[in-house]
Amino acid sequence: MKKPRAKKSLNMDYEKALSQKGFSFICGVDEVGRGPWAGPIVAVATIIMNHESRILNLPINDSKRLTEARREEIFEIVKDDKNIHHSVAFISAEEIDKIGLGVANHLVLKKAVEGLSQKPDCVLVDGFVINDLEIKQEKIIKGDAKIFSIALASIIAKVSRDRYMRELAKKYPGYGFEQHKGYGTKKHQEAIEKYGICQEHRRSFRPIRDTIIK
Repeated sequence: MKKPRAKKSLNMDYEKALSQKGFSFICGVDEVGRGPWAGPIVAVATIIMNHESRILNLPINDSKRLTEARREEIFEIVKDDKNIHHSVAFISAEEIDKIGLGVANHLVLKKAVEGLSQKPDCVLVDGFVINDLEIKQEKIIKGDAKIFSIALASIIAKVSRDRYMRELAKKYPGYGFEQHKGYGTKKHQEAIEKYGICQEHRRSFRPIRDTIIK
């Protein structure tokens, strides 16, 4: 099937074309949080059961292209929409350190798909082929900017992780997690130099590992 091009606002054309080929439960899956020095990787899988869902009237696109307010609005609508199945999966910083980032990334995507209340018969993945997933899947490069269900997954994942990091900021004040969400900013580096590392830091990541060695 011809891959769609990125658009400012996405539609369900790709999923509808797959439906016409006989697939009934088409899932989009994406993750956020591979790069940060602290916090979890979060993945979300989504199935839009009704192509008339009100979510289709919103400007859905890659979460990075939307404002925080818009992402939050979409997140709240999804929570109350019975036409949308979604599953959120977390892999902690501690587990990332144990199994490695690559394995953790595949595992969190798989956990999100397997956590759906409705088993999909086709999985559309942003940029990856999920290991050991016994369901037809398709890797789509930059899928979060091309495929509606992947973009929706990216939004839910982003909001879920951002909320987690804001709660983490209350537990570990001073690090600025509510602002940089664990990414490697200057303020984050300065906080580490002042307070050291906390339980949520990824010790296997070089900037954190170098801090421990000093």
